[in-house]
Amino acid sequence: MTPDAAPTGTIVDAHHHLWELSRRPQTWLDPPHMAPIRRDFTPSDYAAVAAQARIGSSVLVQVLPDAEETREFLALAARSDTVAAVVGWADLTRPDLAAELAALAAAPGGELLRGIRHLVQGEPDPRWLARDDVREGLRQVAAAGLVYDLLVLPHQLPAAIETVRALPELTFVLDHLAKPPVASGELEPWAALVRELAAEPNVTAKLSGLITEADWDDWDAARLRPYADVALDAFGPGRLMFGSDWPVCLLAGALPLWAETVRALLTDAGLSAAERDAVFRGTAERVYRLGA
Repeated sequence: MTPDAAPTGTIVDAHHHLWELSRRPQTWLDPPHMAPIRRDFTPSDYAAVAAQARIGSSVLVQVLPDAEETREFLALAARSDTVAAVVGWADLTRPDLAAELAALAAAPGGELLRGIRHLVQGEPDPRWLARDDVREGLRQVAAAGLVYDLLVLPHQLPAAIETVRALPELTFVLDHLAKPPVASGELEPWAALVRELAAEPNVTAKLSGLITEADWDDWDAARLRPYADVALDAFGPGRLMFGSDWPVCLLAGALPLWAETVRALLTDAGLSAAERDAVFRGTAERVYRLGA
């Protein structure tokens, strides 16, 4: 596959990562199939590919459960012409979470902290989000004026739905559409659960991560369309935002190719230019308060 022209207009990439292996080892990259991205990905690397895809600003998202990584990302964002916001990490279960969030906000670049994320997908308890200490931590995230990025797998969606309903004061952002089983072609029960989650008004979602849930070597827009259509129908363009998941996306395709694929999916779904602009820019600007 080769990309056509990038989507017109300036794009906000609502989800990408950076890492330097010498600074912070990434043990999740150790398996052989992760070898293509087992190297450094720096701000200059991202700036170059962002320019190719006409990305004007971005949201840098945590990789490791490490508050020091978050502090580094905030300082990096303060120096960057591209990174406009950071979704960092903090231990939701710590009793002094409010103080930790305040310390992050006071750190260099702390004014660019817009959200918190935890790698819930790696928690063995499918109901981790329903724990009392986690819920209390999420209340503190809301009190700090931050959003919470939901990184869950389909079997964790029931607990996510309960949690979203229990915390109407907190804005949730569903990452990677909860990683649907694109490779197998199955839609249920994922689709029904995503629709149930989307029925709650305090949830938005990222159109991201789909190509790495597909067969990395054999995917196209047609294989992704059923999943994108569920998201569009459930959330609408006003609650969907484009995310590259770079450099993880490189396992299956380049960032400009993914951006063009999303543009084709939105166009084929009949979205107007204004609706496509909401997905590619407006929703992320609103949810993450870009430029605030």
